[in-house]
Amino acid sequence: MKKLAIILSLVLIATALGCINQQTQPTQTEEQKLVIYSYDSFEYLASEVIPKFEEKYGVKVELQLIGDAGEVLNRLILEKDSPRADLVIGIDNSLLAKAIEAGVLETYKPENIKLIPENLIFDPTFHLTPYDYGYIAINYREDMIQNPPKSLEDLTKPEWRGKLVIEDPRTSSPGAAFLLWTIAVYGDDGYLYYWQKLKDNDVYIVKGWTEAWTAFMNGEFPLVLSYATSPAATVYYDNITYVKAIAFEEGNYMQIEGAGIIKGAKNRELAKKFIEFMLTEEFQSAIPTNQWMYPVNPNVKLPEVFEYAVQPNEIKPVTLEPTYIKENFERWIKEWTALMVEGKSPEEIIKARA
Repeated sequence: MKKLAIILSLVLIATALGCINQQTQPTQTEEQKLVIYSYDSFEYLASEVIPKFEEKYGVKVELQLIGDAGEVLNRLILEKDSPRADLVIGIDNSLLAKAIEAGVLETYKPENIKLIPENLIFDPTFHLTPYDYGYIAINYREDMIQNPPKSLEDLTKPEWRGKLVIEDPRTSSPGAAFLLWTIAVYGDDGYLYYWQKLKDNDVYIVKGWTEAWTAFMNGEFPLVLSYATSPAATVYYDNITYVKAIAFEEGNYMQIEGAGIIKGAKNRELAKKFIEFMLTEEFQSAIPTNQWMYPVNPNVKLPEVFEYAVQPNEIKPVTLEPTYIKENFERWIKEWTALMVEGKSPEEIIKARA
């Protein structure tokens, strides 16, 4: 009887330990789930590439789409003390400094980073790894005009009065990029005088890209602020060939998007694998006709429809230093509003800085 009691006690202890172990240890499925934050339009690329990653590594990927890139970064900052995701995709060169300063990203230099040209590595600290890039560009309708503007300065000439529709930098990503483009070209004071000339030339401003593009395609304006790849997308989706983009004499503002591991990520090793996967031809080949951006891996051949886009080697890249953007962006938006909405003069705005 004593021996039987001992055996039963050992069984009960083993069973209890097993239950405790089950309660305290995450399941294998939980360990192998990668949670990604990205912006809404990443959905199209994700639907093509994520199943390939899941099959390759036998894991589950949970993608959460959160508005635009700015909203994604704000979510990371709010969750900084208790991160809910492992990887963020879509933070660009304009938001880089803010993301680093917020302390929401870990550094990671991918093992296959040599696949990417050095001039596209916009973060030498590797908080973010580039996966695609593109350019803001003025698009025009070839069926409405034959001699399009060739520079930012041309847009202020009388022949283009009331013929350009652009997006508001307060509410639109391309609109904000266009503002940064003018600052990069004309400087911290000069951009205000440039925008005054645009205003005097009856530039038309709408809330976002969809409104601008719709008005453009409806024939209300022959010029629109969009992307260097927009003509290719127009052919791809609608078989329309009269839309063209312009490589400007001063250059075009360059956007580079990156992916980074979130500080405190539960599945850091899996996040590393996904970043490396993003640099491979398997992932990169899906970028052109889903993101309508250029792949960072030069081994990827662009699809034929990209013949209608401006080729990257035809464009002079224009950028601003990320820290400079972070330190001044809110001021620039306030100054732009004072000029374009409140009717203040460039002189008044510059004087008010002191």
